[in-house]
Amino acid sequence: MEQKHGRNSFFDGGLLSYIGWSLLAVIITVFTFGICYPWALCRLYGWKINHTVIDGHRMVFSGSAIGLFGNWIKWLFFSIITLGIYGFWVNIKLEDWKAKNTSFLN
Repeated sequence: MEQKHGRNSFFDGGLLSYIGWSLLAVIITVFTFGICYPWALCRLYGWKINHTVIDGHRMVFSGSAIGLFGNWIKWLFFSIITLGIYGFWVNIKLEDWKAKNTSFLN
């Protein structure tokens, strides 16, 4: 028997809440001169992941701004001592961190 994938997969986030979280993230990041950028990323990642259902299983994001901030400082340090070369890996490290903090709720 062949199983059809994606039949119970959907995204249930709304446009107005996306706009609201995005604007709040930009405002907080600008007014804190980038210090709260990890908080903004966590809120946006959380919104996207928490509104995603894959094969009938809702996803949940458990990452925290404090956890990301620690990594952010480490990645900044490595970027500085490698004269910016490590910066190419930061996006990959960020995706890895996001995956490690994503799971299925049910």
